[in-house]
Amino acid sequence: MRNFPLILRARKGGINAWSQPCITCFTKSANNSMISDHVRTMSSKLTGSNRIKGTEKNIWVEFGKLAVENQALNLGQGFPDFKPPQHVIEEMAAAVASDNHLMHQYTRSSGHPRLVSALSKLYSPLIGQKLDPNTNVSVSVGAYGALFCAVQGLINPGDEALIIEPYFDCYEPMVKVAGGIPYYCPLRPTKTEGVTSSGDWKLDPKELESKFSEKTKAVFINNPNNPLGKVFTREELQMVADLCIKYDAICLSDEVYEWMVYDDNKHIKIASLPGMWERTVTIGSAGKTLSATGWKLGWGVGPEHLIAPMQILHQNCTYNCPTPVQEAVAGALEHEMNLMDKPDQCYFFSLAKELQPKRDMLARLCREVGLSPVVPQGGYFMMVNTAGLNFPDDGTSDPRDFKFVKWMTKELKLAAIPPSAFYHKEHKQLGENYVRFCFIKKDETIAAAGDILKKWFSSTKK
Repeated sequence: MRNFPLILRARKGGINAWSQPCITCFTKSANNSMISDHVRTMSSKLTGSNRIKGTEKNIWVEFGKLAVENQALNLGQGFPDFKPPQHVIEEMAAAVASDNHLMHQYTRSSGHPRLVSALSKLYSPLIGQKLDPNTNVSVSVGAYGALFCAVQGLINPGDEALIIEPYFDCYEPMVKVAGGIPYYCPLRPTKTEGVTSSGDWKLDPKELESKFSEKTKAVFINNPNNPLGKVFTREELQMVADLCIKYDAICLSDEVYEWMVYDDNKHIKIASLPGMWERTVTIGSAGKTLSATGWKLGWGVGPEHLIAPMQILHQNCTYNCPTPVQEAVAGALEHEMNLMDKPDQCYFFSLAKELQPKRDMLARLCREVGLSPVVPQGGYFMMVNTAGLNFPDDGTSDPRDFKFVKWMTKELKLAAIPPSAFYHKEHKQLGENYVRFCFIKKDETIAAAGDILKKWFSSTKK
């Protein structure tokens, strides 16, 4: 532990935390005056809170910046390089151009009335419960915001939270900031040679239960999983559900890729299993569902006793989300619900049909250059095995995949994400021989990535 006070060092463009005391600040402010021209030691009170220490690093900031700086083809971050459906764009344009002045003013804190009504209609049959739009739905700033409200609203200091790995990287810092104690249980590969599937990664029943205790307050599950693309079977979900019921734990089910499922796989909501409605918060995303990640709108769906704390947290945090965005998403969801009996026209289903050939294309290109893909059952990411590839070691103590992705981004101009970032330190070895590619891209983007890999592999054989 550090035994000296921490200070914040101001610099142009932001705050650099945490710096040691007695640092000279020569940064100029916007009006060109010196912020400080002498060494000064700040009071230990003039620092960030202890609860955010250790959560400073963010994989998306680090590797997003790296991709931009090196002008790399970006198969790293999970966003499309194409626009949402035209009707979605038109819904936004209509909301902004509406004669209704209320489209430009605050709306209901925990969700615009039209949007929560649409969400309750969409999720009621999927979960098997008649949802009340006001008490069973909480809208926030992206699925990120919904998760934050759930964790901060439901987890107390000292509560234990079990996170199934690999996990979306925000789960762990959110739990720690709430004062909770995270525990981890990984999906482990049962097959590592030849063509493999995300379905080959399994939970060990004994290992899973060993992570539960009487202090377990919540369990995180991501289905379909990011970065693996695993779609949990009913039997696997039932195993998690049985333990949640046995240990009286909440299930935080992150299902933002719920509509992107391939082949004969089926997405099942754990909240729909017997005994799970009353203990599950289902997290969804407009950005993922409608290919509009920049709209940053998400939601949590669940029983009133779990949703109410989220609504309270949200109203005391951001208060509400932009009204025109919520109006547009509501209209888009209503449009898609009217087409659910026409799968070829409904974006809920047609997006998966559009993405599956892209998945197959990326997998084929990887195999052609000797890489072994883990073919995902859902989502729009693919883990690719890079074990055995030689590349210059940068001499850092970073996991192997961090080093490889940094080298690949700088030298090959191809960006990816290192999967070990989705693991706790004791299990990072499970991810460090892989990279994560995103395939919700134009075909020409994926083809260009394949050309980069082919060119590199050709050069290594000379």
